[in-house]
Amino acid sequence: MDGSRSYSLSLLTHENRPMNHHRTWVREAIRIIEADFQRSADTHLIPLPMPGFPDIDLYFKDESSHPTGSLKHRLARSLFLYALCNGWLRPGAPVIEASSGSTAISEAYFARLLGLPFIAVMPATTSREKIAQIEFYGGTPHLVQDPTQIYAESERLARESGGHFMDQFTYAERATDWRANNNIAESIFSQMHFERHAEPAWLISSPGTGGTTATLGRYVRYRRHATRVLCADAERSVFFDCYRSGDRSLRLDCGSRIEGIGRPRVEASFLPAVIDAMVKVPDALSLAAMHYLAQRLGRRVGGSSGTNLVGALQAALHMQSAGESGSIVAILCDSGERYATTYYDEEWLGQQGYALEPLIAAVAGCVERGEGLPETVLREGI
Repeated sequence: MDGSRSYSLSLLTHENRPMNHHRTWVREAIRIIEADFQRSADTHLIPLPMPGFPDIDLYFKDESSHPTGSLKHRLARSLFLYALCNGWLRPGAPVIEASSGSTAISEAYFARLLGLPFIAVMPATTSREKIAQIEFYGGTPHLVQDPTQIYAESERLARESGGHFMDQFTYAERATDWRANNNIAESIFSQMHFERHAEPAWLISSPGTGGTTATLGRYVRYRRHATRVLCADAERSVFFDCYRSGDRSLRLDCGSRIEGIGRPRVEASFLPAVIDAMVKVPDALSLAAMHYLAQRLGRRVGGSSGTNLVGALQAALHMQSAGESGSIVAILCDSGERYATTYYDEEWLGQQGYALEPLIAAVAGCVERGEGLPETVLREGI
């Protein structure tokens, strides 16, 4: 060492910086979310007998029993934890989300837990029931006439308010721990353990962000299951067409009429490579299947659950034609009480031009007698 010079090493820490207070806040926020998680039991797995398919068992994973009433409760929890651990949330800064309603309800719930302002950017056509629930949890609905503008409007609000745009459509597939950690796939396989066909032949989900489908597809590959994943898309959506063509630049100038699923653009969380088959379900058939399922369960379910029932029936028809036996698990996304003034209102259905009775009869014929579905269902990979 040169004796004419002295050197010193210093450790740069955050101990005396404002950031240390942020770490303390993040730690407490995560504790609050984890404590909330421990207060709830797992969601139910409900069998739905299908007399027309005696060798195939159908189950619905009932995500409507979450505290905020939908599958999106899982996503919102994951998004908040992801944002906290990435340092994106700050005390008092607004959280903004683009949503068709259900994710916004769940995020409003978690924002209230943490004492954060929440703004939900949604299409003006979002049901009154969903808007009321967001307000119940302290959120502020921000409605836009053009459903394709919810992204840009969310970015603008976040930029101008100094808040954070949660962006479920980008982060859904990466915020969820798809290997395990109480994700929906792990829950399904655990609950199926004692059924006669313990390993499902098919898992059925419908894409909103694409995140749940990505979790299912990744999990069955990671755990080396033979289970296949079928994704059931809405009529006014580009996911099916992207799956068929590989074109991620596809766009529509209108939004989906089945709230919670279907998008006018291909979202970043939609991963075709982990999907084994897709169907595109006409909206009228989705709503007819929803009404049939509600009759069978004795309670109302959402429109996307009808879409998933059609997807499950398509899988069952495929299995039966191949002489296969096994089980199918579909997602029951949310309760139909959110759609009392739309999907379950006869006047609204008439105004939209929906005549559901013949289609309800067709769904019943498929479930109860194994009859085919209307040829208007588009299929790829099945």
